[in-house]
Amino acid sequence: MTAPTAPIPVIASTIATGNHRALGLGMAVISALAFSASGPVMKPLFEAGWSLSAGLSVRMGLAGLILAPALVVAVTRQRHFLRRHGFLIAAFGLTAVTGCQLLFFAAMQRMPVAVALLIQYLAPVILVGFVWWSTRRAPSRLVMVGSGVALVGLVLVVNIAGAQFDALGTLMALGAAVCMCAYFVISEKAGPDLPPLALASGGLLFGAVSILFLGVSGVLPFHAPAVSVELAGVTVAWFVPLVIVACISTTLGYALGVCAVPRIGSRVASFVGLSEVLFALGFAWLLLGEAPAPVQFVGGGLILLGVVLVRLDADATRPTGGGPESPTLPAVPAP
Repeated sequence: MTAPTAPIPVIASTIATGNHRALGLGMAVISALAFSASGPVMKPLFEAGWSLSAGLSVRMGLAGLILAPALVVAVTRQRHFLRRHGFLIAAFGLTAVTGCQLLFFAAMQRMPVAVALLIQYLAPVILVGFVWWSTRRAPSRLVMVGSGVALVGLVLVVNIAGAQFDALGTLMALGAAVCMCAYFVISEKAGPDLPPLALASGGLLFGAVSILFLGVSGVLPFHAPAVSVELAGVTVAWFVPLVIVACISTTLGYALGVCAVPRIGSRVASFVGLSEVLFALGFAWLLLGEAPAPVQFVGGGLILLGVVLVRLDADATRPTGGGPESPTLPAVPAP
């Protein structure tokens, strides 16, 4: 009697889907690791006299050019590519690149860095609340518990004890959080028609031009002196931190991030993004000598626990047939 073979394709599909999600999760973690190095590496350059607009425009522009071959290929292969996807690319550049960076640093100038960081990284919780409001479906218990645990961990990691809030700074930090939400929502729309790397390249270039325009037009200060900076105890030229951040941190961060979100979903990706705070602590410790307090290690453990709980919910609610996870967010309207 011949053994039934019908389950084999299903099993193979399930394994392939699992590998697909595992790859996406790994990409999201590496993306967070790459992003986390930006602040500690760029901080000495800003302290040496470089303005935010100058540093960001060079950093984003170089990263966009590195990824530009993917954009060129997409434009060449697809007729009317920019007309079909130009709105999303511009929205990505204005929110995930320009808005997120400028609003966060503007908030940081009005309030302690820890407070601004805490508010910005409310993005995963804002996403959960947005889905709840838009679908009228309450999140599962795992998501609620995971969100709460991750939020408590975030408070402990950024250590806001005794900090004071500024009304305008709070609004700016909330704006940065909304822009971060847009990063995950728009990245989830990447696919065969809108390749992730083309989206990243177009958004970075659009964002770089926007920031450069604000700088050279006088809306924002623009200073780029030829200075030397100290990085990890070594004196280097001004372009060294820029090249490191642009070619490694920014390029890998955006490239892997936009590739990860369609694989694991915007909700899980946003919670995995919280690990950027943990990696940033490590880089600040390594490069700037800023050792974390014991309570920050406890907070890091809580963040990881929260991510695991949200991830478990994503696995539990996924269809059993091995198909992709159902969308958790409404579609972004096409132009």
